Parts: sequence; C-alpha cells; structure tokens
Amino acid sequence: MPKSMNEIDPEDDGRTIADMNVDGMPWYVQGDENRTAPGGRHEQMTDEEVRAYRFAALKAALLVALIFIGAFFLFLLFCDFIWF
Repeated sequence: MPKSMNEIDPEDDGRTIADMNVDGMPWYVQGDENRTAPGGRHEQMTDEEVRAYRFAALKAALLVALIFIGAFFLFLLFCDFIWF
C-alpha cells in the first residue's frame, strides 16, 4: 500500500481493467475525463498475430467437428452391432 497519495505503486501501470465509476455508488464522479469509452482505442494486430488467431480458431473448430463425427460413427456402430 502506498504511503501517500502521491506515491505510485510500482505494480500499477495505470491501465483500467474494470471501470468502477458506476452511477449510484458513493464515489461516482459525473463527467470524469479519465474514463475511456467502451470500444475505444485498440491496438492493431500484426499479420502474424492474425494468422495465429485464425489458425487457433480453425484448430478449435476442427476439434469440435471431429468429436461430433466420432460420436456419430460410434452411434452407427452401436446401431449396427448392438441395437438392430
């Protein structure tokens, strides 16, 4: 805990994770200039990051598809050898 209000915690980098300036709370400050608008400024992803993101999404979708295909195949085997 900082000793005074002027002393800054070395772990604090100044980013806002969750805005606690909520209407109805005792510490609510109307028209606070330090607030960032939702969907405000975002850093652009590099081409390499976009490629990695797409590849990860493709892997996740293929995994889900393989699970469904495997479950359907096991159901067909169950129907063929046990049920009928």
